[in-house]
Amino acid sequence: MKRLTGHPHLDTLVRLAFRNTASLIYLGLVLAVTLFVAADTLFVTHEDASFSGVWLFLLAAPTIFLFFFGGSLAGAEAGGPAWFLVLALVVSVLVQSLAIGWFVRLVRRAGPAESAHPQGV
Repeated sequence: MKRLTGHPHLDTLVRLAFRNTASLIYLGLVLAVTLFVAADTLFVTHEDASFSGVWLFLLAAPTIFLFFFGGSLAGAEAGGPAWFLVLALVVSVLVQSLAIGWFVRLVRRAGPAESAHPQGV
């Protein structure tokens, strides 16, 4: 297989985050919710604030909360400026996609479970 970036460790990270079915499903779900939130924000009028953006943060949980906690330790109020929230959301989604890919690889390497009933007994 041809290397993607020329660096073996970076190639492994890219493969884990973007080149397996589970990670792609997760990233597709995040994209779909992002498009829904954008459409809801731009084209739908609400009497009160819309909570559609909460779905993005739920998809980015639990890693997004580490950024919120770190931002609050650094003195940011209510999650910090908009650029910080967007960056935290993007990095959280990428970290979780990587974690999903790593978990899939771990399960595949474990192979099939041994039978609970030994042969010949």
